[in-house]
Amino acid sequence: MNALIALDWGTTSLRAALLDAQGRVAEERSAPRGILGVPAGGFPAVFEEITAGWPRGAGTLALVSGMAGSRQGWLEAPYCPCPAGFAQVASRLAWIEPGRIAIVPGMSCESDGVPDVMRGEETQVFGAMAAMGVQGGTFVLPGTHSKWVRVSQGRIEHFQTFMTGEFYALLRQHSILSRTLPDADGEPDAPAFERGVRHALSQGSLLHTAFSVRALALFERMPPAQMPSYLSGLVIGEELRTQHRPGGTEPVCLIGSEPLVKRYRGALGILGIPTRAAPPDSTWRGLWAIASTWQPS
Repeated sequence: MNALIALDWGTTSLRAALLDAQGRVAEERSAPRGILGVPAGGFPAVFEEITAGWPRGAGTLALVSGMAGSRQGWLEAPYCPCPAGFAQVASRLAWIEPGRIAIVPGMSCESDGVPDVMRGEETQVFGAMAAMGVQGGTFVLPGTHSKWVRVSQGRIEHFQTFMTGEFYALLRQHSILSRTLPDADGEPDAPAFERGVRHALSQGSLLHTAFSVRALALFERMPPAQMPSYLSGLVIGEELRTQHRPGGTEPVCLIGSEPLVKRYRGALGILGIPTRAAPPDSTWRGLWAIASTWQPS
């Protein structure tokens, strides 16, 4: 493989990178061209636009991860079931142009007969594994739909999705709580965030703890400017409450934007759980690892 064109194609954004024959990033590009903004039949044109001027000849492969492989994307790629590692995912690439452009399939798993899915996060986990030289552990990808991923012997064994970011937005903007919150979040307030995390960890349900935002406002027990951070602590604390007990010793690998990683590191620290952050180029490393595993037939 002479080069790899790597795309991270999400719901609202598109990122692309050109990797050389050693897997090093030669150039990166981005555009607000997520799958929701691409008209029917428009994916090939957007692909050509974002990769204009990059190699196209023999020995150059293009891999696409993320929501471009969803039902609303470029080509629906069937999920690869857990457990699976690099080889299993590489063997299930969905080809747009055989030998030239393929979509990484995403992964699925089941708990008590209920399926769970992810697209794109598996590539980030594989990239973090490759970068850190690890074959197992717990990987957390905070965001709109947070993922907790368990890896063993180089394979993703199981994962869980939490609608943490989406619940925050719903409560923040569309619930009775929005009337007591300031229009903008402002700067994060660490003490208020910690208070929210601790309250969530000590209680049994977000359905109960969320109302504390309104009650604290009614009794003027917390300044309005601190309320968004407190609410953020509540929803993240609820997520953590289902995952860990105090005193855990296994480091958790955090993969995501710096502000979210910082919040989760602080929340996990309350439980005494050590953390480490994955490198920001985990997606490119993951796509390179998958491409290096794939062998043309």
